[in-house]
Amino acid sequence: MDLSPSRTDASTSPSARALRPAFLLAALAFAAAVSAPNVDAQAVTPRPGQQVVLVTGSTSGLGREVARRLAATGAFVIVHGRNRERGMKVVEAIESEGIGNARFYAVDLASFEQVREFGETILRDYDRLDVLVNNAGFGRAPDERMVTEDGHELRFQVNHLSHFLLTRMWLPRLRESAPSRIVNVSSGAQQPIDFDDVMIENDFSGGRAYAQSKLAQIMFTIDLAEELEGADVIVNSLHPATYMDTGMVRRAGLTPRATVGEGADAVMQLITSSDIGSGGYFNRLRPARANAQAYDEEARNKLRELSEELTRGR
Repeated sequence: MDLSPSRTDASTSPSARALRPAFLLAALAFAAAVSAPNVDAQAVTPRPGQQVVLVTGSTSGLGREVARRLAATGAFVIVHGRNRERGMKVVEAIESEGIGNARFYAVDLASFEQVREFGETILRDYDRLDVLVNNAGFGRAPDERMVTEDGHELRFQVNHLSHFLLTRMWLPRLRESAPSRIVNVSSGAQQPIDFDDVMIENDFSGGRAYAQSKLAQIMFTIDLAEELEGADVIVNSLHPATYMDTGMVRRAGLTPRATVGEGADAVMQLITSSDIGSGGYFNRLRPARANAQAYDEEARNKLRELSEELTRGR
């Protein structure tokens, strides 16, 4: 994909009903209060012919690095996160390089109301979308079951359902902008989805919830690639790197084993490679095999029907 200039966080989650007081305080501290979608009255818009790329969760860690690399190609970057101050710092860093430019939107993926408004706002503000990187995620810590205002297990909604909803909303724009790319940032931590207890009301663990949501992203990738066959919209998923030096890893008490730069290398390969194929799962830079459930058509059908039902506007 040509990315040269010439071609051209939240008060509403999680719900107090599902949290013990200590964890409620931790969750609220983690999720900065924002309104949806807050763009800080930024006037910057893409130049004629400039590629438009969107990276969810791009105010820190892997997403921030990917956003800055995309901007360095001359693209217009839609920066997303929950924390306005961090988001504006990313925009300022991109603008200071003088190559690409950017605009920040503050949206909490744990609120379908905010997600839908975000989706509609992007369609209103941009007449093209060349690259979508679904990167935002909530990790395994704290090891406590949390429920969103929409009544869903937090990780399943933030990591999978909200990205499912946004991608479906933006798919016509991605088709119109073809050749275009979708990258779903998943993880090597994968566990099969228990369709009898998708929201893990029994035997909950943060690790299991995270792993289930990440497999859902891969299953969605395979389905979407089949749907988009022949449309010149390439979609892939990946495990970018193991235990990158990010806030998510440190909150889980893990010792980093890889750099954010290594993870960004893997993401950028899926965005820029001319012969990467579609519908694949990658472990870092190499094609890999995901959990067996990802290749079970019946399981993917169940997930698709469930995702459509849960994200349907009421």
